[in-house]
Amino acid sequence: QVQLVESGGGLVQPGGSLRLSCAASGGMFSSYVMGWYRQAPGKQRELVASITSGGTTNYADSVKGRFTISRDNAKNTVYLQMNSLKPEDTAVYYCNARVAFYSYWGQGTQVTVAS
Repeated sequence: QVQLVESGGGLVQPGGSLRLSCAASGGMFSSYVMGWYRQAPGKQRELVASITSGGTTNYADSVKGRFTISRDNAKNTVYLQMNSLKPEDTAVYYCNARVAFYSYWGQGTQVTVAS
């Protein structure tokens, strides 16, 4: 069983930055495809960014050039660096781990972008 714990959310002004972290326990972290998703009120959960075990990254068009996903396999942790934040980035951000037919979710962390 894989457990994921997110941290780093909070309130930030437009144009500001935050870094989210997701610490994983259980299983073999280095083999997982890790992803960050978000869900805004009244909207469906959407993929923000993902990173494969080999380091290949993928981003939603809305965050390209502003967000960076990375992983530290020695620390079993995946990060999401978010720069130039906009009010429309406000959402609960969830960490996801995928391996074979299994998918695991963290509890989510709130990110609010407002002045």
